[in-house]
Amino acid sequence: MSVRELTAPSSTVALYSRALLGAFAGKNGKELPDVELVMRDVKIDRDALAAYNRVCGFSQKETLPATYGFVLAFPLQMELMTSPDFPFAAMGMVHIRNSITQHRPVSASETLTVAVRPANLRPHDKGLQFDFLTTLTSRGEVVWESVSTMLRRGGGSAAGESKAAPQKPSAPVSAAVVQWTIPGDTGRRYGAVSGDRNPIHLYAFTAKLFGFPRAIAHGMWTKARCLAALESRLPDAFTVDVQFKLPVLLPAKVAFHSDDMQGGGIAFGVSDSRSGKPHLAGTIVGKR
Repeated sequence: MSVRELTAPSSTVALYSRALLGAFAGKNGKELPDVELVMRDVKIDRDALAAYNRVCGFSQKETLPATYGFVLAFPLQMELMTSPDFPFAAMGMVHIRNSITQHRPVSASETLTVAVRPANLRPHDKGLQFDFLTTLTSRGEVVWESVSTMLRRGGGSAAGESKAAPQKPSAPVSAAVVQWTIPGDTGRRYGAVSGDRNPIHLYAFTAKLFGFPRAIAHGMWTKARCLAALESRLPDAFTVDVQFKLPVLLPAKVAFHSDDMQGGGIAFGVSDSRSGKPHLAGTIVGKR
């Protein structure tokens, strides 16, 4: 595996320009590049962190929210997906699952190394899927890890692996349901603080170009919003695993629910307030 070091991330405007051009390039490769992108000496912008916390609902603390590592890694993921040797076009890729392991709280004052590599190309019943494997390291210690599973639609196999669901808990011992109203500008607000300005999240007319009737919420915003709602119950070290199901069309009214699992841990999810159809399902399990 080759390692390529970046001194700074490319601008998101440049990355999405490359992604749009790549959508018309007819990419249809068969193998993932055997490469890891690494960016060292990453310092946290306190103002950017505060803005992210406000958009996602986290309190302002000295430590990073568990989902913030994804924001730090996103430019590297886009750099990989828009590179000439990447087999699939970035536009139209679907994020179907995300698992994050926080090994310990990460201070906003720490200097981090971010590393991202693609791996595990495999069939899916709706196309092909692969993972982005991401680590955050502080002074040689891996403090945070993530697996983001991406789906490239088309040419699926009935024998292919389907969407992997988080492990189902045994019967819940308690439950809570809260109604959320999600404003229509949520995609634009989250895009501004995360750098993810995919057109499907911004406006109805840009989302319609990709087959959606309205703009849809970012899956990672939805995951972050769930963790913010559970913030007071999160241990210092844990794994949070979610499956992204039906998109949240903006604006939206959804129901957030959380259940205590027998044996420890939390099961949670987001569903449509009226139909009950699921948008996200996940679990949180503490690490010992």
